[in-house]
Amino acid sequence: MPDVMSRLIGVGMGPGDPELVTVKGVNALRGADVVVVPVMDTGERGRAEATVLHYVPEEKVVRVVFALNERSDRARREAAWDAAGERVAGLLARHACVAFATIGDPNVYSTFTYLAQTVAELVPGTVVETVPGITAMQDLAARSGAVLTEGTEPLTLVPVTAGPAVLKEALNGPGTVVAYKFGRRAREVAEALRDSGRLEGAVWGSALGLPEESIRPAAELDGTPLPYLSTLIAPARRDGGRGSKL
Repeated sequence: MPDVMSRLIGVGMGPGDPELVTVKGVNALRGADVVVVPVMDTGERGRAEATVLHYVPEEKVVRVVFALNERSDRARREAAWDAAGERVAGLLARHACVAFATIGDPNVYSTFTYLAQTVAELVPGTVVETVPGITAMQDLAARSGAVLTEGTEPLTLVPVTAGPAVLKEALNGPGTVVAYKFGRRAREVAEALRDSGRLEGAVWGSALGLPEESIRPAAELDGTPLPYLSTLIAPARRDGGRGSKL
């Protein structure tokens, strides 16, 4: 074991545009001994890895397989998590500082949360830190012109993987609603927007900042499946004029 206490740093890489990684995030990547990137068992390069490679040399990157696309077989998913945690624990036994790159923010629906819990059990005393990253909803708001919140409006973030009922409940409430991971349930999302009267002004986007970027009005959703990591913004109802919700 290293003489100094090991550090595991979750670094938010943003939604995919390498220009949206913070200076602190870049410094964390460059200051770490190794940078772990999550890889699906298919082996293809993910967004986190592609973004990391803009800032650190490939020989510093360690690819660790996670069951990122496994949602039905819990035993298989748990086995993959255990194997990934043991791999990172092994790296911490040899290195004082290991960075883990995750898309978006490490504290928002992130792979890093589960990894940190596993590593903390395997390597007691490990210091766990995070560096925040720009989220997909922030990037989509900037690229589309949608305003996330005004005045006293609440903001509700819903993963559509939790089921359409959760989204419908949010849309029937106040404030802006953001939906993550809705691509495979695009038809149900479109129906929920129409039924709640929240279709006007809503916008969705995928592959933000990448060559295949798509940003469209939600009114154009026709039920065709979209990329899994699609993001939806349904702005709050604002009919009281400027500053009416202050």
